[in-house]
Amino acid sequence: MRFPRSRSDIEHLVPGGRDGRRMLWVSFTDKAGSGLWYGTSALYYTFVAGLAPHEIGLLLGVAGAVGVAGTPAAGRVADRVPLTRLLPAVHALRAAAAVGILFTGTLWLLLPIAALGSLGDRSASVLTKLYAARVAGPDRVRYQALQRTVVNIGFGIGGLAAAVALAVGTGTAYRTMLVGDALSFAGAALLVLRCAEPPSPVRVVATAATAGGEPPLSKAPATGPWRDRGYLAYTATEALLFLDDTALNVGLPLWIATATAAPHSLVALLFVLNNVLVVLFQVRLSRLGDEPRRAAASLPLLGLAFLVAGGAMAVSAVDSAGIAVVALVVAATAFTAAEIVHAAISWELSLALAPGRSQGAYLGVHGLAQSAQRSAGPVLLTSAVMAAGPLGWLGLGGALAAVSVGQRTLVRRRLDRLDALERPGAAAPQAPAVPSGTVTVSGVDYGE
Repeated sequence: MRFPRSRSDIEHLVPGGRDGRRMLWVSFTDKAGSGLWYGTSALYYTFVAGLAPHEIGLLLGVAGAVGVAGTPAAGRVADRVPLTRLLPAVHALRAAAAVGILFTGTLWLLLPIAALGSLGDRSASVLTKLYAARVAGPDRVRYQALQRTVVNIGFGIGGLAAAVALAVGTGTAYRTMLVGDALSFAGAALLVLRCAEPPSPVRVVATAATAGGEPPLSKAPATGPWRDRGYLAYTATEALLFLDDTALNVGLPLWIATATAAPHSLVALLFVLNNVLVVLFQVRLSRLGDEPRRAAASLPLLGLAFLVAGGAMAVSAVDSAGIAVVALVVAATAFTAAEIVHAAISWELSLALAPGRSQGAYLGVHGLAQSAQRSAGPVLLTSAVMAAGPLGWLGLGGALAAVSVGQRTLVRRRLDRLDALERPGAAAPQAPAVPSGTVTVSGVDYGE
């Protein structure tokens, strides 16, 4: 990977011009602060707020459930309100919630405050993604890859600072992390205010023939994602394919601690491995999703990564520390490969399959896939997959591979129908004629 050596190199590397670069700083600032808090939140609630474990579970569960509503709500509002006004307001809400947690030690007061913070977190995620899509245009997949790299660097730096706080272990250290989290949100809001409002997205999915230029506009009517069966089916499969996140962050540590002979310290090393691999390869592998049909064709590769990961997790249960360590490194690498590949594919398809005039609302619904996975994923892994032992991991890998192949079929069918709408004499409502090599996204219900 060649790193930029000059300002001109950086400007060439980052799509979206100055505003694209500023939004990367927004992401870095946001996630560096989040890394401070995520690493210390459970201990803050225990030793500073004085909550019992079951109270912490209730607090996080309620906050997570409320946060799920943030993605569709923010996406819908973003189709009507400028992002450079809406996103700073969301960051301000997150900062206020962090300050509220700092001065509150009662569960029943913490519940609404943490819920508002979670609502802001999920809203900020979809709004940042929408801004990236608008500012980067046809280079949106490359931009998303750069953004994910920056996010991982930010999390890593925040996590290192959190490790220092955990080593100190005082209430003052935990409070400092929470203050840093609040300041990061305030800083992110100020940075967004310096960004220009990007133009509304074009209503066309650019293929390889037009990826280098400005695609034409579509005047197809907008539609609602809740009436679009095809997009809802796609989102349902996405909820399953996002399980690599829970497998890495929940399943892997618990499996190491309860079912393998590997040392517990391996958990931290595997998290470092995950971050390093994402930083090194996310941009390089972004080409797997640089246009819709290539993204669909890459889905079997995602399935292969899940198969390897599930098999390696099963092997790690053998009664040998050496074999377990090797198998777990393979599993973590495969799950990370799935994360990288799915990020590139999902970023492109979530936008390509959405009518442009309702892009915010559609991205909001797509965001529910990740929110649902984060809510139900830990339950699925602990109560079903891990409870079944090695066979559970084999079954998970096989099931996710099958879902990957099934999603390819679903996406190809939808793209074929979009192609059919462009043919002369098609029965469905047509947008104005566009040059060959583009696919116009209409506002009709495409069924599957």
